[in-house]
Amino acid sequence: MCRYAMVKMLLGVQWLGVEVVDTGGKVTYRGAFVTSLDIREDNVAEIAACARARWKIENQSFNVLKNHGYHLEHNFGHGKQYLAQVFVTQNLLAFAFHTVLDSVEALWRQARSVLGTRKGFFTDLHTITAYLLFADWRSLCWAMVQGHAPPT
Repeated sequence: MCRYAMVKMLLGVQWLGVEVVDTGGKVTYRGAFVTSLDIREDNVAEIAACARARWKIENQSFNVLKNHGYHLEHNFGHGKQYLAQVFVTQNLLAFAFHTVLDSVEALWRQARSVLGTRKGFFTDLHTITAYLLFADWRSLCWAMVQGHAPPT
């Protein structure tokens, strides 16, 4: 069961509070969201579901950036002025490209599934490209899937 609390606020935004309660009456989730959408009785459940889904996507993305190979928790305090911003931007671009590859590139997905965790995948990718040359992207991914070097 979900309970909702709605409050119209200043500046054209509205606040939505959500509680999910189990059959025993215990609150299993509590969250609050601010939106510019017009919240009404007939759309409050849909807006709450969308807000929770968006929060989950953002939370998982930040977790991946911090703990699974992108090292975003690292202090890029090197350089005098802009180097830290460049490093963070490169990390975010890499994450965006890898997310696209996860969605559209079947051979990439297959290599990822064979090699396990994202962090392990990047470690293996670094190792294999340090010692072997590949003619193209497909050769690299295929070697990772098959587990052996391409023919020379």
